[in-house]
Amino acid sequence: MFQGASSLSLDAKGRLSVPTRHRDALMEQAGGQLTITKHPDGCLMVFPRPEWEKFRERIAQLPMSAQWWKRIFLGNAMDVDMDGTGRVLVSPELREAAGLTKEAVLLGMGSHFELWDKATHDAKEAAAMQAGMPDVLKDFSF
Repeated sequence: MFQGASSLSLDAKGRLSVPTRHRDALMEQAGGQLTITKHPDGCLMVFPRPEWEKFRERIAQLPMSAQWWKRIFLGNAMDVDMDGTGRVLVSPELREAAGLTKEAVLLGMGSHFELWDKATHDAKEAAAMQAGMPDVLKDFSF
């Protein structure tokens, strides 16, 4: 299970260094093979390949009424491999879709990661905090 936030910088070629605390798990779980695709909230999802395959199967089973969501998730998916120094290349198309330029935030979300443009993440997080907790969390104990 991946958790925690990491501030990252993309290099001039669009590569990011996977935080060292996640590298060993990603090598063990997926041989360093990842899949990156769009998320409807404006970030990217980064999956270890075995988790992507589970997600892909669930998406493939959606009905025709969700055809555009199949296109968004499956049609934009890019398979990538971590290089010897733990870097992955984020394609120009996916960087553009998420507004990624230089500063990014990688969030561990359990079975996968979300990759955000830092300014977008910070603005959306502030808006969520300002809006208060949704009803589904009102009875949740901390």
